[in-house]
Amino acid sequence: MDNLLPAQEAAKIYHTNYVRNARAIGVMWAIFTICFTIIIITVFIQPYWIGDSVNTPQAGYFGLFRYCIGNALTSELICKGSVLDFGSIPSGAFQTAMFFVGTAMLLIVGTMVCFSLFFFCNAGNVYKICAWMQLASAVLLVMGCLIYPDGWDSPEVKRMCGQRTDKYSLGNCTVRWAYILAIISVLDALLLSFLAFTLGNRQDKLLPDDFEEEEEEEER
Repeated sequence: MDNLLPAQEAAKIYHTNYVRNARAIGVMWAIFTICFTIIIITVFIQPYWIGDSVNTPQAGYFGLFRYCIGNALTSELICKGSVLDFGSIPSGAFQTAMFFVGTAMLLIVGTMVCFSLFFFCNAGNVYKICAWMQLASAVLLVMGCLIYPDGWDSPEVKRMCGQRTDKYSLGNCTVRWAYILAIISVLDALLLSFLAFTLGNRQDKLLPDDFEEEEEEEER
């Protein structure tokens, strides 16, 4: 049919705009996911979750697995800890937090890998898979952030922060930017998963009913 009724023309225009907007939002979601991946990798590897202050006995800082404490005589920082050696991590709580945050990081990296599925699978299903992965990463980040302070009573942390340091009490030390960024990342992951769920549900509604009926009539 060359001549469309006004309602059919409106449906076609609506469909075109709907698809264009959905694609634009999808691109925005993908860009934000890439940025979030960089953030969570930084949070995982940087040893600046807690650190010294002007009142601490020793200079230094702690991350999820790596930490550095100053030598009392030379003031030189001595660094220890490896992601591949659990025994070098000074607290079981730090080990558990590292596991949860590391798993969250792998899930977000996996979300980026899933981008390739858009070329082979239904876009709605891919969005929903990514949404569940991002939601799971948010839960894991929450668990990691909550468990991490449970290890503040370890001897190594007390050596840097003072004997008043205890679980969930930093003594003379302070929270550093990587820990704050990890907490903010929880909200980022939740927002990205919500957006992915929304995009996934909208994929099933890209064609208005009137336009679908018109397409069926044309095929007949």
